[in-house]
Amino acid sequence: MATVREVPHESAFESTIQSLPPSTLTVVYFHAPWAKPCEQMSVILKTLASTYPADAPIAFLSLNAEELPDVSEQYDVTAVPYIVVQKDGKTLETVSGSDAAKVRAAVERYAGAGSGTTGSSLPPAQTVTRPPVENGTNGLSTKNLASYAPDANDPKTAPEYSSGEQETNKEELHKRLSELVKAAPVMLFMKGTPSAPQCGFSRQTVSVLREKGVRYGFFNILADDEVRQGLKEFADWPTFPQLWVDGELVGGLDIVKEEFENDPEFLAQYSVNQPKPA
Repeated sequence: MATVREVPHESAFESTIQSLPPSTLTVVYFHAPWAKPCEQMSVILKTLASTYPADAPIAFLSLNAEELPDVSEQYDVTAVPYIVVQKDGKTLETVSGSDAAKVRAAVERYAGAGSGTTGSSLPPAQTVTRPPVENGTNGLSTKNLASYAPDANDPKTAPEYSSGEQETNKEELHKRLSELVKAAPVMLFMKGTPSAPQCGFSRQTVSVLREKGVRYGFFNILADDEVRQGLKEFADWPTFPQLWVDGELVGGLDIVKEEFENDPEFLAQYSVNQPKPA
């Protein structure tokens, strides 16, 4: 039976793709180890692959989207899990999310149904719903982050807000997080720093904000696991990066891109070129 092959690095991906016959249908699966829906998608694809014989003209490739950022950008991956069905270098269809029925339908549309019977036991989809955002402003001082535009000399994480390793109870943590998300009018919670992003999604988000000239503060969640874990519950949003505006969650990279596509003036009032009021 066919199996899902993990591709460890970008050169291996290129060589694997080049070695496949033009007639081979390739299912490219982008995942991230921290994303819960990817755990389910891994099971879905393993089950789906097992329905095809080993010599079938179909290949299932699994890629860590963060470890292979150039490939992720090549395929315009903004969220995981993300599936690309392609043949002879041409993308036929993409599926974002962990809906088993959609993934199976996309594969079978071009490869035909597998011979196994395990397809009926594929698990149901998991979904991540964007939390409602209410309009409002905060009355907290933005401190020195309000005019902060990160550069190559930026520190390990947002100034004045990095804690030690002491543990706090949930109430204290949530109080701290409520202040953190309002530390600047625009706050980016990311992996790494703007000058040294530690994941492809964080790097793409920084690139978008830089391209749009947005002034923002940032927090390196890798420097503070308490914030990293606590913000997932506080925001009801399980992944990073997270962009917050005026203390309200906007979302991750995919939503930030959508906002700019739908409204070119999105975040315009926070531009570094925005004239200061007299």
